[in-house]
Amino acid sequence: MSLKQTITDDMKAAMKAKDSARLGAVRLLLAAIKQKEVDERVELDDAAVLAVIEKQLKQRRDSVNQYEAAAREDLAAAERFEIEVLSAYMPAQMGEAEIDAAIDAALAEAGATGPAAMGKAMGLLKPRLAGKADMSVVSARLKAKLAS
Repeated sequence: MSLKQTITDDMKAAMKAKDSARLGAVRLLLAAIKQKEVDERVELDDAAVLAVIEKQLKQRRDSVNQYEAAAREDLAAAERFEIEVLSAYMPAQMGEAEIDAAIDAALAEAGATGPAAMGKAMGLLKPRLAGKADMSVVSARLKAKLAS
Protein backbone atom coordinates (compact mmCIF):
# COMPACT_ATOMS: atom_id res chain seq x y z
CA MET A 1 0.00 0.00 0.00
CA SER A 2 1.35 3.40 -0.92
CA LEU A 3 2.06 6.04 1.68
CA LYS A 4 -0.60 8.31 0.18
CA GLN A 5 -3.20 5.54 0.52
CA THR A 6 -2.15 4.96 4.12
CA ILE A 7 -2.66 8.66 4.88
CA THR A 8 -6.08 8.57 3.21
CA ASP A 9 -7.05 5.51 5.27
CA ASP A 10 -5.90 7.29 8.43
CA MET A 11 -8.10 10.24 7.52
CA LYS A 12 -11.09 7.94 7.19
CA ALA A 13 -10.27 6.30 10.53
CA ALA A 14 -10.02 9.72 12.21
CA MET A 15 -13.41 10.65 10.74
CA LYS A 16 -15.01 7.48 12.09
CA ALA A 17 -13.38 7.98 15.49
CA LYS A 18 -14.50 11.63 15.51
CA ASP A 19 -10.91 12.66 16.33
CA SER A 20 -11.10 16.22 15.02
CA ALA A 21 -7.53 17.23 15.94
CA ARG A 22 -5.96 14.26 14.12
CA LEU A 23 -8.41 14.66 11.24
CA GLY A 24 -7.39 18.30 10.79
CA ALA A 25 -3.69 17.46 10.71
CA VAL A 26 -4.15 14.61 8.23
CA ARG A 27 -6.41 16.72 6.01
CA LEU A 28 -3.79 19.50 5.90
CA LEU A 29 -1.20 16.94 4.84
CA LEU A 30 -3.45 15.49 2.13
CA ALA A 31 -4.20 19.02 0.90
CA ALA A 32 -0.47 19.74 0.61
CA ILE A 33 0.06 16.48 -1.29
CA LYS A 34 -2.86 17.24 -3.63
CA GLN A 35 -1.57 20.79 -4.19
CA LYS A 36 1.84 19.42 -5.19
CA GLU A 37 0.19 16.94 -7.57
CA VAL A 38 -1.92 19.67 -9.17
CA ASP A 39 1.03 22.07 -9.47
CA GLU A 40 3.27 19.47 -11.10
CA ARG A 41 0.47 17.59 -12.91
CA VAL A 42 1.83 14.25 -11.76
CA GLU A 43 0.87 11.48 -9.33
CA LEU A 44 3.31 11.59 -6.40
CA ASP A 45 5.23 8.47 -5.46
CA ASP A 46 6.23 7.61 -1.89
CA ALA A 47 9.52 9.54 -2.09
CA ALA A 48 7.75 12.70 -3.22
CA VAL A 49 5.09 12.27 -0.52
CA LEU A 50 7.90 11.98 2.05
CA ALA A 51 9.37 15.23 0.74
CA VAL A 52 5.99 16.93 1.24
CA ILE A 53 5.76 15.54 4.78
CA GLU A 54 9.29 16.78 5.54
CA LYS A 55 8.36 20.25 4.31
CA GLN A 56 5.22 20.25 6.46
CA LEU A 57 7.23 19.12 9.50
CA LYS A 58 9.76 21.90 8.95
CA GLN A 59 6.96 24.46 8.74
CA ARG A 60 5.44 23.15 11.97
CA ARG A 61 8.80 23.29 13.79
CA ASP A 62 9.32 26.88 12.65
CA SER A 63 5.81 27.74 13.84
CA VAL A 64 6.46 26.19 17.25
CA ASN A 65 9.58 28.34 17.65
CA GLN A 66 7.71 31.48 16.66
CA TYR A 67 4.74 30.72 18.93
CA GLU A 68 7.03 30.03 21.88
CA ALA A 69 8.87 33.29 21.25
CA ALA A 70 5.50 35.09 21.27
CA ALA A 71 4.45 33.29 24.51
CA ARG A 72 1.53 31.52 22.76
CA GLU A 73 1.83 28.09 24.35
CA ASP A 74 -1.68 27.07 23.23
CA LEU A 75 -0.79 27.48 19.56
CA ALA A 76 2.63 25.87 20.06
CA ALA A 77 0.96 22.82 21.64
CA ALA A 78 -1.36 22.48 18.65
CA GLU A 79 1.62 22.59 16.29
CA ARG A 80 3.48 20.00 18.40
CA PHE A 81 0.48 17.69 18.10
CA GLU A 82 0.53 18.08 14.32
CA ILE A 83 4.28 17.33 14.32
CA GLU A 84 3.54 14.14 16.25
CA VAL A 85 0.85 13.11 13.75
CA LEU A 86 3.02 13.87 10.71
CA SER A 87 6.12 12.20 12.18
CA ALA A 88 4.24 8.89 12.27
CA TYR A 89 4.44 8.76 8.45
CA MET A 90 8.20 9.27 8.34
CA PRO A 91 10.59 6.31 8.25
CA ALA A 92 12.71 5.57 11.32
CA GLN A 93 15.30 8.28 11.88
CA MET A 94 19.00 7.49 11.74
CA GLY A 95 21.14 7.65 14.85
CA GLU A 96 24.17 9.89 15.30
CA ALA A 97 26.60 7.06 14.55
CA GLU A 98 24.83 6.24 11.28
CA ILE A 99 24.81 9.91 10.27
CA ASP A 100 28.53 10.21 11.03
CA ALA A 101 29.26 7.08 8.98
CA ALA A 102 27.28 8.50 6.03
CA ILE A 103 29.15 11.82 6.35
CA ASP A 104 32.52 10.02 6.37
CA ALA A 105 31.54 8.03 3.28
CA ALA A 106 30.36 11.17 1.46
CA LEU A 107 33.57 13.05 2.32
CA ALA A 108 35.68 10.15 1.09
CA GLU A 109 33.63 10.00 -2.11
CA ALA A 110 33.78 13.77 -2.67
CA GLY A 111 37.54 13.73 -2.17
CA ALA A 112 37.60 17.34 -0.99
CA THR A 113 38.66 18.74 2.35
CA GLY A 114 37.95 21.90 4.29
CA PRO A 115 34.95 24.18 3.97
CA ALA A 116 34.93 23.75 0.16
CA ALA A 117 33.75 20.16 0.62
CA MET A 118 30.50 21.23 2.29
CA GLY A 119 28.51 21.67 -0.92
CA LYS A 120 29.81 18.52 -2.56
CA ALA A 121 29.20 16.40 0.53
CA MET A 122 25.68 17.77 1.10
CA GLY A 123 24.90 17.11 -2.56
CA LEU A 124 25.81 13.47 -2.00
CA LEU A 125 24.14 13.18 1.41
CA LYS A 126 20.76 14.76 0.65
CA PRO A 127 19.41 12.02 -1.66
CA ARG A 128 20.83 9.26 0.56
CA LEU A 129 19.48 10.57 3.86
CA ALA A 130 16.26 12.25 2.74
CA GLY A 131 13.51 11.24 5.13
CA LYS A 132 15.88 9.24 7.29
CA ALA A 133 17.60 12.13 9.05
CA ASP A 134 16.95 15.80 9.78
CA MET A 135 19.08 17.55 7.17
CA SER A 136 19.77 20.50 9.49
CA VAL A 137 21.36 18.05 11.96
CA VAL A 138 23.34 16.44 9.12
CA SER A 139 24.51 19.86 7.95
CA ALA A 140 25.60 20.87 11.46
CA ARG A 141 27.48 17.59 11.99
CA LEU A 142 29.15 17.90 8.58
CA LYS A 143 30.19 21.48 9.30
CA ALA A 144 31.66 20.44 12.66
CA LYS A 145 33.54 17.56 11.05
CA LEU A 146 34.98 19.84 8.34
CA ALA A 147 36.02 22.45 10.91
CA SER A 148 38.02 19.92 12.95
